[in-house]
Amino acid sequence: MKPTQIALIASVSVATSQHALATSCLHHKPQLAVPYENEMVIDWQDYVYSEKLDGIRAYWSGKFLFTRQGNLIYAPSWFTDSLPPIALEGELWIGRGQFEETMATVMDSKPDEKAWRQVRFMVFDLPASLDSFDERYQKMKGLTEAMKLPHLGYVTHYPVESEMALREVLASINRKGGEGLMLRKRDGIYMGGRSNNVIKMKVAEDAEAEVIGHIDGKGKHVGRLGALLVKMPDGKEFKIGTGFSDNQRENPPAIGAKVTYRYNGFTKNGIPKFARYMHVDVTKQ
Repeated sequence: MKPTQIALIASVSVATSQHALATSCLHHKPQLAVPYENEMVIDWQDYVYSEKLDGIRAYWSGKFLFTRQGNLIYAPSWFTDSLPPIALEGELWIGRGQFEETMATVMDSKPDEKAWRQVRFMVFDLPASLDSFDERYQKMKGLTEAMKLPHLGYVTHYPVESEMALREVLASINRKGGEGLMLRKRDGIYMGGRSNNVIKMKVAEDAEAEVIGHIDGKGKHVGRLGALLVKMPDGKEFKIGTGFSDNQRENPPAIGAKVTYRYNGFTKNGIPKFARYMHVDVTKQ
């Protein structure tokens, strides 16, 4: 066997053992938000809110970094070696409207050192703690401020004054290109799975559908994608014809890909209104 082959086998073996070790360290079922519905909240002062960041949700076990689905994230050693030895949950985030760049960086199995310099781990919870969110928030805020790492921060939360005031904030964030708001119950404990302790609030909703066809463009889009034909989980089919960049029309999502789209309510036939393409999230394929 050639030396290069031996080296390759050794590197694969090390990577495999590291992945097995990392997976064995992950015993975490993330807490998932429920969508806001009218009259869901009885007392608004029971909640704090933050902007919903459009990044890649990540879980730091104290040793390894994972996606929400439990896939290992191959961050540079300088990024992870400086993180504290306790469980943290947050968003790997570059900035508003930078989801695809963030995803390309974070999901690369060979980390790009320069690209990772743009990424910040914005912590929003301490999943191993049994404290209330108010207590968890003070601890993670104090921890991140004390560490003074350029790539580690926390998601700022604010007290909710009233529904009217909150909707004004939501409208402002929407105008700036933000995703929406997250509400967290101040006395809520961390619970795996869907929990009313965390509520997401948006002007428009996001959903996922499977690409089942490409529809040719017309006019200025002749020779490239005009629209995607997609199928919802309930089997309903519809077209998405807006939201694409020129590059995305030239290189559309593949048949079978699950795409994220944004919409505003449904028609009487259950088809999303004003559906527009957002992105392909490789962590959900």
